[in-house]
Amino acid sequence: MPEPATTPPATPAPPAWTEAELTDPHAREDKAGRVRAMFGAIARSYDLNNRVHSLWRDQAWRREAVRAAGVLPGEDVLDCACGTGDLTLAFSRTEAGTVIGLDFTPEMLDLAWVKTERASDRTPGLAGRVRYLQGDAQELPFEEGSFDVVSIAFGIRNVQRPELAVREFFRVLRPGGRLVILEFDRPTLAPVRWFNDFYCGQVMPRTATLISRDRSGAYKYLPRSVGSFMDSRELAGLMERCGFARVGRKALTLGICVRTLGHKDTGARSRG
Repeated sequence: MPEPATTPPATPAPPAWTEAELTDPHAREDKAGRVRAMFGAIARSYDLNNRVHSLWRDQAWRREAVRAAGVLPGEDVLDCACGTGDLTLAFSRTEAGTVIGLDFTPEMLDLAWVKTERASDRTPGLAGRVRYLQGDAQELPFEEGSFDVVSIAFGIRNVQRPELAVREFFRVLRPGGRLVILEFDRPTLAPVRWFNDFYCGQVMPRTATLISRDRSGAYKYLPRSVGSFMDSRELAGLMERCGFARVGRKALTLGICVRTLGHKDTGARSRG
């Protein structure tokens, strides 16, 4: 009698990041594909880890971004690197006419749709004002001057070429439009900086990996990507070089997070 056929065990997917590749993840030419694989792997635990490891401050940071953007009735908003839709939905609670969430990772967008459908049960008309698209912040699928507000929260450092993305944000904004960026920074106050470096470098990678059961290396990449990325002053300078005026920064939670706001003045033209 023949032996029953057996299915060989599945080979686990290789990690998106190894220790050697994290010396400077921003220098890698294949960064974009690795980031997409990483976020696909951690999508389902992403919100929980955000809440726990920001000590429940991440939603307050998003509310500050919405407040700073100053959305007027009927304005159009684009939330880039929208992830699971937290900031997109925060903008939907303003008087915006339309809110579009765009992300590179389909697994994140799937969760954003689910979250929005649940929210629309409590808020009639929400689903008609919010939609999601898969896309690349470096090559936005929109005409020049399509939006009044563009936002990106904790995503600019994950873009292959941040300057291309900022120039795209400027291009798709209407004159008078605003760009608001949330990004992590290293606090200037020494005791806070020491604590933050220890927490992000030693504690968070371990606890976040346990919560997510992640094998992609995501929670090793995330603190390394902050430490090797431009600081908030350099980011503000990049925005100015790309054409933004009246660029201002606001430190949040002792400088752990920084909100940067820039304006596209009336008559401003995109800089190639």
